[in-house]
Amino acid sequence: MNLKPLGDRLIVEPIEQEEMTASGIVLPETAKEKPMQGKVLATGPGARKEDGSRIVMDVSNGDTVLYAKYAGTEVKIDGKKYLILKETDVLAIVQ
Repeated sequence: MNLKPLGDRLIVEPIEQEEMTASGIVLPETAKEKPMQGKVLATGPGARKEDGSRIVMDVSNGDTVLYAKYAGTEVKIDGKKYLILKETDVLAIVQ
């Protein structure tokens, strides 16, 4: 992947929802909810303060994060879906 996020943005690979429920019911594509969890693939250098210095990002590469349902911009590269999110769209880091 040749994307380098700028400022306080991140590149996230969404983690798709299970295709089968715990009871064994197969979910069709139309019944699945939009994913709200993903793995951070790249982070930008951070936002700038008024004096020009950078604000350190709380999220780092490899983190699994929860984000707002309709946040970010979806892009497709080589047939895979990725999201470009602002750090403020991240709700939590999964530990």
